[in-house]
Amino acid sequence: MYQNYNDQQLLEFVQENNEEALEIIYKKYEPLIHTLAKRFFPYCKNAGLELNDLVQEGMLGLTNAISHYQQTKDTSFYTFAKTCIERKLISLVVSTKRLKHRILNESVSFDFIDSEGNENNLENILFDETQNPELLVFTSEQNRFIMQKIKEELTDLEAQVFELKYHNFNYKEIATLLDKSPKTIDNAIQRVKNKVRKIIQEEKEG
Repeated sequence: MYQNYNDQQLLEFVQENNEEALEIIYKKYEPLIHTLAKRFFPYCKNAGLELNDLVQEGMLGLTNAISHYQQTKDTSFYTFAKTCIERKLISLVVSTKRLKHRILNESVSFDFIDSEGNENNLENILFDETQNPELLVFTSEQNRFIMQKIKEELTDLEAQVFELKYHNFNYKEIATLLDKSPKTIDNAIQRVKNKVRKIIQEEKEG
């Protein structure tokens, strides 16, 4: 009965606790989840994960999309759902990479030990400057505040690129994971750099 309805209509039925409409949405987006899971799988398969683990994570992303989608926004449900699914998969890949390199401190910090065992900071990772920038001295509370402020300033794509670049994925890997051209990723990183520099500078001066 509900197969001929579009996403908006199905979501309205879901809000009325219609189980059939909900099942149709899951089946409709299952191919997308499998496609994205296969793209992300090579980056975490050596950590003992199976493809089905990524599929399940993608399903959680779809569940989040169904719960939080706002039809008043100028974004289709497909675009919103794809972003939510990718975010869950990025989190899984990032946590896998963190485990692989045995980074013990999993809290967000601007100064930390990178995967090679060297001292590093956010500016080094994002800006790739030859000279050592001034070390940032922020408290943990300031770190969390700044990170939240950065994420609020980024678009969905920039936020995904930021998360992956922050955890040492290179341009090619990010482009592959997000199915974007290297040029698109480079442009996104340049925008992120400018926004991060501005926010950090404001925090220093404040």
